[in-house]
Amino acid sequence: EETMTHTHVTAPTQYAEANGIRFAYRRFGQESGVPLLFMQHFRGGMDHWDPAVTDGFAGSRPVILFDNAGVAGSSGNTPDTIEAMADYAADFLQAIRLSEVGLLGFSIGGCVAQTLTLRNPRLIRRIMLVGTGPRGGEPSTDPKYGEYAASTDPNTGESGLEAFLYLFFAPSETSQAAGRAFWERRHLRKADVDPPSSPQTMAAQSAAIIEWRQVRGKRYGELKAIKQPTLVVNGNRDVMIPTINSFILSQNIPNAQLIVYPDSGHGSHFQFPELLVAHGRRFLDGTR
Repeated sequence: EETMTHTHVTAPTQYAEANGIRFAYRRFGQESGVPLLFMQHFRGGMDHWDPAVTDGFAGSRPVILFDNAGVAGSSGNTPDTIEAMADYAADFLQAIRLSEVGLLGFSIGGCVAQTLTLRNPRLIRRIMLVGTGPRGGEPSTDPKYGEYAASTDPNTGESGLEAFLYLFFAPSETSQAAGRAFWERRHLRKADVDPPSSPQTMAAQSAAIIEWRQVRGKRYGELKAIKQPTLVVNGNRDVMIPTINSFILSQNIPNAQLIVYPDSGHGSHFQFPELLVAHGRRFLDGTR
């Protein structure tokens, strides 16, 4: 594999204007190949990805990280529906002149990825849906989910380590240790970092998540229209978007396959980055 000029830690933040929004994004990795667009979790910006994952994929294709409208380093307000978020993402792809991408959507980013695919099927080649669920899926029953998801460290304006370890990892020693290791990698980038997302973003994304829980028409019916090859990934103990939702996605998207990693939660891809990259690259390079 050729040497990359930039990595997760060094890629400069660039900006693209579309539909009144100045989108912050970073592109790195190989020049050739179908780019892989990463779509982030609740309140998350570009710096919340795992360099072990992003650089792992960047070894064989272009990787694009971005902040959707109103999020972190992008301008404007975050909309309060998944559909509007998907339309802004389509605006962004048009602004950077991409006609075909793969998607890796995590958590709320996976909801946006499904919707973007349904609304712009020709744009999307393959989809990875990580730690996410369908419209009208099964909600979390975890007693601490709401409190921890909304908790904000006053110094950083973001979720603190305690909440993160609870929500994204299993309670076992191995999973918690993997969570701390991820936290170290996630803070490796020291220069040109994203600002935290605003309270407006948090409120709008929360409203969008609540709306996404409403069933429209036949429950899970729209998933039949996702024709792209799809890889669904989760941990076996997701307390945020219960793992059963990953089974539901894989049963209803016609060309989907499912991987459930052991002893892990919502952030299974942060616990097993090398495995996720190996499985993901094999999937993205597939011909069927």
